[in-house]
Amino acid sequence: MIQLDEKIYFYLLAIIPVMVLAFFFLQVWKKRTQRQFADVKLLNRMAPNKSRLKSALKLIFLLLGLTFLILGLVNPKIGTKLETVKREGVDIVFALDVSKSMLAEDIAPNRLEKAKRLISEIINQLASDRIGIIAYAGQAYPQLPITTDYGAAKMFLQSMNTNMLSSQGTAINAAIDLASTYYDDSEQTNRVLFIVSDGEDHSERSTIDAVENATQSGIRIFTIGVGKPKGAPIPIKKNGIVESLKKDNQGEVVITKLNEDVLTEIASEGNGEYIDGSNTGKAVEYIKEQLNQMDKKEFEAKQFAEYKDQFQWFLGIGLLFLFLDIFLLDRKTKWLKKLNLFNEHDDV
Repeated sequence: MIQLDEKIYFYLLAIIPVMVLAFFFLQVWKKRTQRQFADVKLLNRMAPNKSRLKSALKLIFLLLGLTFLILGLVNPKIGTKLETVKREGVDIVFALDVSKSMLAEDIAPNRLEKAKRLISEIINQLASDRIGIIAYAGQAYPQLPITTDYGAAKMFLQSMNTNMLSSQGTAINAAIDLASTYYDDSEQTNRVLFIVSDGEDHSERSTIDAVENATQSGIRIFTIGVGKPKGAPIPIKKNGIVESLKKDNQGEVVITKLNEDVLTEIASEGNGEYIDGSNTGKAVEYIKEQLNQMDKKEFEAKQFAEYKDQFQWFLGIGLLFLFLDIFLLDRKTKWLKKLNLFNEHDDV
């Protein structure tokens, strides 16, 4: 397992594209300025040993050097020792709706991103609970099994999108059925399923049947609604730009609405509650209170107890690239000229 000590230094990587742009504009300016004084062929005769591509190579070395130095400042660490610890917590599964209706922008920036933020904030409030993640649309797909690795959970969560499942629609019953297989501890006293959705349900069979089967297994189902009852169209974007709006078979623009009735019924039948997700802070605080009131089950988990610094490797590689940049001259060198690596043989 890798741990990053000082993530704030990642912001320094923003200097890389700035330097690339500055280099590009500098080269354009130099060429334009030189052409004002003399012809290109004459300039090449006046400076025959000037390398045309080494300046770009020097920039690459400089950027690589800076990148590795910044990674060194972040100080990546590798876990070296695993130990077994005892924890008390609840088994929690998040079922996230990734159907196309979740792209509606009636809640900023859109329903899916809002849902992902809600789940991420809930994870931030957990201490020793185990969590799992399911993605569902027309079918359900296991995204992350039950684990105590919150970092991995957030990574998988951020990668989820509406294109990850080929089968579209919204089958909440499939998500509930799959979630029922996640709880591997038969003695677990509290099993919680959070369904985060806009409430659209195109299940072929009754969702309530799936809820009843889940409750018989000791699973409490909470639903979190994202979106507005008024609804909104579903934008179809390319490269972040809206090209059109989704239409039905009759050519009418589809308006997708938050269906609180469906989510409320599921939560009621599942011995849970419906939670309005429009206010992230209030929703997360309420969920935290609910989880704190539940009985905790003791279980064993493995975690890294010792980490070893790896910054020295990144600093060493970074300094090596900077050293090469400093001593790589703009002039042609004889051995490179013989190898013709830069395709710089004189044409005359």
